[in-house]
Amino acid sequence: MQTKNASHHLANALQICIDHKAHKAGKLVQAHIFRTNQLSNTFLVNRLIQLHSKCGDSAAARHLFDHIPQRNLYSYHAVLDLYSKSNDLTNAYHVFDQMPDKDTISWNLIISLLSRNGPKEKALESYYSMRLNGFMPTRFTLASVISACGCVGNLECGKECHGVAIKIGLSGNLYVGNALLNMYMKCESINDSFLVFKDLPDRNEVSFTSMMESFMKSDRLDEAFDMFGLMHREMIIDSISLSSVLGVCSKSKILGRQIHGLISKLGFEKDLHINNSLLDMYAKCGCMELAEILFVGMTKVNVVSWNIMISGYGKEQKIETAIECVNRMRGCGFEPNEVTYVNLLTDCLKGGDVETGLWIFNSMSFPSLTSWNAMLSGYSQNGFYKEALMLFREMQFENVGPDRTTFAVILSSCGSIELLEGGKQIHAALLKTGCCNDLHVATGLINVYSKCGVIESAKCIFNTLSKYDIICYNSMLAGLSVNSLNNETFHLFNRMRVSGLLPTEFSYATMLNCCSLVSSLSQGRQVHGSIVKNGQADDSYVGSALIDMYSKCGDISGARQVFDTMPFKNTVTWNEMIHGYARNGIGADAVDLFEKMIRNNSEPDLITFVAVLTACSHSGLVDDGLRIFDSMRREFGLEPSSNHYTCVIDCLGRAGRFNEVEEIIENMACKDDPIVWEVLLSSCRVHGNVNLGRKAANELFRIDSSKSATYALLANTYSSLGRWDDVNDVRGVMGEARVCKETGYSWV
Repeated sequence: MQTKNASHHLANALQICIDHKAHKAGKLVQAHIFRTNQLSNTFLVNRLIQLHSKCGDSAAARHLFDHIPQRNLYSYHAVLDLYSKSNDLTNAYHVFDQMPDKDTISWNLIISLLSRNGPKEKALESYYSMRLNGFMPTRFTLASVISACGCVGNLECGKECHGVAIKIGLSGNLYVGNALLNMYMKCESINDSFLVFKDLPDRNEVSFTSMMESFMKSDRLDEAFDMFGLMHREMIIDSISLSSVLGVCSKSKILGRQIHGLISKLGFEKDLHINNSLLDMYAKCGCMELAEILFVGMTKVNVVSWNIMISGYGKEQKIETAIECVNRMRGCGFEPNEVTYVNLLTDCLKGGDVETGLWIFNSMSFPSLTSWNAMLSGYSQNGFYKEALMLFREMQFENVGPDRTTFAVILSSCGSIELLEGGKQIHAALLKTGCCNDLHVATGLINVYSKCGVIESAKCIFNTLSKYDIICYNSMLAGLSVNSLNNETFHLFNRMRVSGLLPTEFSYATMLNCCSLVSSLSQGRQVHGSIVKNGQADDSYVGSALIDMYSKCGDISGARQVFDTMPFKNTVTWNEMIHGYARNGIGADAVDLFEKMIRNNSEPDLITFVAVLTACSHSGLVDDGLRIFDSMRREFGLEPSSNHYTCVIDCLGRAGRFNEVEEIIENMACKDDPIVWEVLLSSCRVHGNVNLGRKAANELFRIDSSKSATYALLANTYSSLGRWDDVNDVRGVMGEARVCKETGYSWV
């Protein structure tokens, strides 16, 4: 009886320590438990695990769990709760798998952790496993699963969970209802969201802000404002609800300013949390002048306030002002933190200012993994692939452990410069860490091997994956297409559709490119039908790919029909159609379309001019070509490149207008481009212009004297005029230079 009373007193003492997070006092109780040999008392040890968990000592909690003689369900719950709160998915899953018996609480803990911090698809899988094992979901289960559905955009599963909630009487629960509102908002099903909102018996600020965000997201700003009015009438507006509402006002400066007025009216203008929310709202709306006025007038600021201002300047690419703000922040006694540096670093790199970004990165005493990843991403996105690889090496020397984002970025850099050896080394490191099955990383590996031409390795990685997403499929489709495995690309595309994944714009563009390469108009039309069926025909990226496919397959009227039915045309769309006419030798229509493009106030770029000048060259529209070429600088401020000079010289050369050719050659800056001179030499051969042909040949010899094509073209120019001695001289020079003519062969 005394032992029972002693255990009871010890349990009460531990509960007091748990409630007050009194870790030291709890350790004294633990020492007494150990000294009196009560480790076999599972009830007391469970309380000890709870104590260490509450006080953040996960190592001590796990040590006790591992050495407890008899575990019960509550022992597992205590450790699972510990790992769930610390977002330690690996250990949580390990403990969960060890459980001899699972109950609703254990399922809820693992589903909640997966929903918050793990693969959301895994949360859905665990939910279905829970149901198959005969457990009824609770409000916590449904809220977690519905939240995961929203994150992955799985509307079908979300609606199924909504049906379960109605069936078991939880659809009116505020916790579940708010999760449904958020899920429908993320899945862009605004009407369903509104129906859930209307049926909620009780609503809080989360309910109202979810609905406001739904309306904001679909640009229904008046309804968002009406929703705020309803919120004002139905509930007491406090600082928390006002901060929540301001968080969704980044799309509407007018609504934000009206709420600012209400804040002043309600007397919250000195509340630091609300003022920070107001600063954030103005910064996200791009109203830095209003943010500055508010910031200067604030009676109290903190590091968060400064960070919002610095981030706001960074987003507007006012990097110098942002750096000045950091210096002012220090002058006012506030030390910049990780958030300050990461935001500033990210904004610099987004604007392409790699040099300043590197300076900021080097200013950090101990950069976190997030900072390293931001710098690596900045290098990769701005084309500094070798620098990204060097930084990755430095990261290893600094003993900073990479994560999936690090590996994905560095694999992308290896793929961009086709560095196969680097990709293999990273692959080896991934095999050691066991990260190869991560879809994000596997997609990077597929990309590297595909771009380096080692397609079998890419296929091997793809085929060993246990699950796939659309990005992984797209990477494999692109890899097969780049390596001219068109039949395999079609097969994989069909497999992807059978698996239930909806093709994206990138998927369709890849497939249309395959159809173009094999000139398969019938398959191209089938893909077009699928695009229309899935409602992606209006996308400018897909439309441009369709125009390219039809024009390459010779169906120029089909290309024009796609072009004419597109609701929105960007420069790429116009370029593809003009190029399609050029490719099919319909120069007059290409010029007409170019002029229509100008009338429609669409800005032509350098590619537009290459397309229309090519059309003029192939169709003999010399005067039109010269007029368009002259307009590049005069009307559009574009400097012609070697491609444009090649087109206009080809156009004039075909017509035998060599005086104008010589005038253009004298003024052009790209005198070291061999293509320009090859085109000129070819035209001279056709028209027998020996003097200019010899000049073009000499320029080609200067650039590269080892190319046999130059000698052949010059010899043919002489032979066309019967100057056989000159032909023999050219062949003699060719022999002295030990240049051999490549053997011709027929593809047929």
